[in-house]
Amino acid sequence: MIFDRPPAVIGHRGLGAGTLPDDTGTPVAENTLDSLLAAVRAGASWVEIDVTRTADDALVLRHDPTTADGAFVVGRTAAETGLPRLEDVFDGLPPEVAVDVDVKTILEDAVDAPSRRTGALLAPVLRREARRRRLLVTSFDPSLLTYLKDELPDVPLGLLTWLRFPLWHGVPAAAGLGLQAVAVHTASCGFEHPDSRLRPLDQIVDAAHKAGLAFMAWCPTAEAAPSYAAAGADALVVNDVPGVLAAVR
Repeated sequence: MIFDRPPAVIGHRGLGAGTLPDDTGTPVAENTLDSLLAAVRAGASWVEIDVTRTADDALVLRHDPTTADGAFVVGRTAAETGLPRLEDVFDGLPPEVAVDVDVKTILEDAVDAPSRRTGALLAPVLRREARRRRLLVTSFDPSLLTYLKDELPDVPLGLLTWLRFPLWHGVPAAAGLGLQAVAVHTASCGFEHPDSRLRPLDQIVDAAHKAGLAFMAWCPTAEAAPSYAAAGADALVVNDVPGVLAAVR
């Protein structure tokens, strides 16, 4: 079991996407140690981060493939990007905080030498980190997940599916890939965009569980979160940690 007390509330990019005020009112930017620690102070036992690679093969936290000034992250060194390094963030987080690592593969992973690709750079870092904290690796890239299955046999892996991705494909795909979780956007679940072809969410979650998958949803609001909890979702990746915690506990 990946999550001890479903539904686990996971801080999306830390306290939430964008720049949000922490418990002291100080603005903190997503995918930074300050944002992650703010999510922990707000009550999250899990946080989610986005990881990508740079020109000098460092792993940094960034959701988009470009920096704030429009340059591609992979075209700059880690120092030039000024982005937080993955290993520094791991070192700054208390080991009792579990981390969902959302891996952002890049175009260059199709053509660069295998040793330079994002998965190859990431595997030894996660192998070390798994000795001191719980980890989950998620990605939209199934090839990365199948690569990491062999490299990290003890780390659970989850398939991310994009907006309004049909769950009748997403759940069987994650199961067929031999993964441990499927993570779907709320727009796929029928609440925001009703779809007559979609089974009730509790039936979909039940099918995922019978297939051995944890079912995760990103990013429900505090108002919608109880519906996901009632359907049996195992984890919610959210932009409002205190609001969702209050709604589901």
